[in-house]
Amino acid sequence: METTTNNEQKLEEATIKRIIWRLMPFLMLCYLFAFIDRGNIGMAALQMNHDIGLSSKMFGFAGSLFFIAYFIFEVPSNLALQRYGARKWLARIMITWGLISASTAFVQGAHSLYVVRFLLGAAEAGFFPGVVLYLTYWFPAAYRARIVALFMVAIPAASFIASPISALLLQMDGIGGLRGWHWLFIIEGLPTVLLGVICLRFLTDRPAQASWLSVEQREWLTKTMDKEAAARAAKTHVPLWKLFSTPQVWAMALICSCASAAGTVLNVWQPQLLKSFGLTVLQTGLVNSIPYAVASILMVWWGRHSDRTGERRWHTAIPLLLIGGGMALASVFHSLVPTVIILSMVLIGAYSFKGPFWAMATSWLATGSAAAGLAGINAVSNLIGGGLMVNVYGWVKEATGSYSMALLPMVLMSLASVTILFFLSRKSSRPGAALKEATR
Repeated sequence: METTTNNEQKLEEATIKRIIWRLMPFLMLCYLFAFIDRGNIGMAALQMNHDIGLSSKMFGFAGSLFFIAYFIFEVPSNLALQRYGARKWLARIMITWGLISASTAFVQGAHSLYVVRFLLGAAEAGFFPGVVLYLTYWFPAAYRARIVALFMVAIPAASFIASPISALLLQMDGIGGLRGWHWLFIIEGLPTVLLGVICLRFLTDRPAQASWLSVEQREWLTKTMDKEAAARAAKTHVPLWKLFSTPQVWAMALICSCASAAGTVLNVWQPQLLKSFGLTVLQTGLVNSIPYAVASILMVWWGRHSDRTGERRWHTAIPLLLIGGGMALASVFHSLVPTVIILSMVLIGAYSFKGPFWAMATSWLATGSAAAGLAGINAVSNLIGGGLMVNVYGWVKEATGSYSMALLPMVLMSLASVTILFFLSRKSSRPGAALKEATR
């Protein structure tokens, strides 16, 4: 009996390891470029805003349009992925967003920038929740937090890698008659198109189709994932119309919006905040990468810790408190080194939050509702965190003249998110229980 158990454990470990090495590096690379193409407007702004005459309000509005389009098209895109398969749909997403991102180089003023940012959000909509849904086809629930955290390390890694590279690309000013920010968008956008083409040949839609697993591994994985999917369907299946009329779903979206706002606002505005300390463009790119390097390491450790302990609620709440504390301290300190430390604190919270939160969300959404549920939560959180708060930051900055003071509204957002989280889990440690109860 013990030998059988040991063999099963070895089979599980070998299978999971094989899936990780097959899927995760490629998916992380794709997500890396998603956030490079989404966030490189922050570095481009160091030249672009002056060239095309953008005020802080106009730049904030342009940044928010991405998330408005993302909100509109997120759920339909994720349902399309469920229908057509991850291989085809993720390829479509990457090819279109790469081409649109590169075309940002040709904007002539505020209005053309508005159009391109809206189209970019529409093109990229569904990528993140689509991949999270895709991962639920391949990884049992016990591995979700560390796997989601591993995948999402691409977010801070994108800024860590892209900040100095973008700063160097801005130095290409004048080559070929183009400004540096033109080259930035072209060179950083086109690799995504190539990744989209590769996606068509590389990804496998479902475990049963995975010829790169042994027969034994494929049978174990298919059996395990089918069993988990059946259990979720039996316990908490919720019709789509009822899913989106349930307060708990909107509550989860509001919780997620705090981390979304922190990550998005800093991604868009942090280079300008750092440059206000008198740094050159190249220095700004290098310093901007420091908080993301720290966050990249700690978010993976935090996700693994959540899986080891099996605890989700506090692993979600503590990062939210870290965000609020960092935002509050930002208005107190007005020199470069403390500011970089505070920004690191905020980004550690914003990205460490993601693994435990999405593991918690996938555990209570029913199989049939998962595609729309994940997309809906992500879409609403992006609309509030990106579409609204990027604008709020621009408004407060223009009114006060202070990049640090513009962070204060997110302190209240952090406290509200923690309050909602604990209220939601007051009766049970599993939000799914509350959702099930509410939708009977």
